[in-house]
Amino acid sequence: MKAVFIVVFIAIFLAGCQTTKPMYEYEDYAESFYSLKKEGGEETAVQWKTSLESIVEKSKAKAVRVPPGVYANLGYIHLKVNNNEGAITFFEQEKAIYPEATKFMDNLIKKAKAKG
Repeated sequence: MKAVFIVVFIAIFLAGCQTTKPMYEYEDYAESFYSLKKEGGEETAVQWKTSLESIVEKSKAKAVRVPPGVYANLGYIHLKVNNNEGAITFFEQEKAIYPEATKFMDNLIKKAKAKG
């Protein structure tokens, strides 16, 4: 009886220690965004864009979804520098992964098309 109890306890303990795969790869998203808002400037904006692109690449490498808003932010960066086609591509990607953002992304796509 005691042996059965020990085996059951160990099985429950090991099952409780199992880790789950993260849904997203955020990397340094929060830190880089904070730096952008706090410091501003061209160098920080480039770091923000590089951080977002790195999140996309690492998400693909780890086979996890790109976090919500990353493609939208990349689209906005492209829209600000008048790369309307690039912006639309990123807005479409955001919309494909997160259908709940469709209305918002459609509005941004409409702005990008009107701007270009």
